[in-house]
Amino acid sequence: MKPHSRVERASLADLMERLGPDAPTLCGGWDTYDLAAHLVARDRRPDAGPGLLVSALAGWTEKVRLDVKKENSYLELVEQVRKGPPVWSPVGLPFLESASNTVEYYIHHEDVRRAQPGWSARALPRGLEDALWNRLRAGARLMLRSAPTGVRLVAPGGRELTAKSDEPMVTLTAAPSELILYCAGRQSVARVDADGDPDAVATLAAASLRI
Repeated sequence: MKPHSRVERASLADLMERLGPDAPTLCGGWDTYDLAAHLVARDRRPDAGPGLLVSALAGWTEKVRLDVKKENSYLELVEQVRKGPPVWSPVGLPFLESASNTVEYYIHHEDVRRAQPGWSARALPRGLEDALWNRLRAGARLMLRSAPTGVRLVAPGGRELTAKSDEPMVTLTAAPSELILYCAGRQSVARVDADGDPDAVATLAAASLRI
């Protein structure tokens, strides 16, 4: 069976090819052309990676992305997304593929899907939901470091995680796939049940959250 990251990558490439270069996404004003350039730069320009995590280097990362966009047509970029990273790319190493790419490609697939009119949530394979829960266990505290409230995550099967210990506490209940979208700053489209003080729930829903 193919790794979930590769399935999401292929599905995203198919969707971007079908929608064309000007379709909206949930990525801060980017269209599908912009997102394709980001993914190719991530796969093929390791020097762009640090700026995704360190704000002082974000300007260089954006320059690389714009250069990649200028140097390739939209369909060329989509085909490179479909092919995946070259063998020398850090994000293409087999032992890092799941950790590096499953969340990246699931979230960006949904960034495109849920920006289109009439979208609906997918029924995901249990294995993908389990993989996303494992990534939440590893990374939710970092993702929610700037949350203005405490956050407890609850998923089916008795899975619970206190991602941020603070008061007031907000409890988010949903499938792991929806929780990870919420924690990655896609609160407006993530289908979660939020329980807690109404003001705290609203504050968390409006907060700037990111990976």
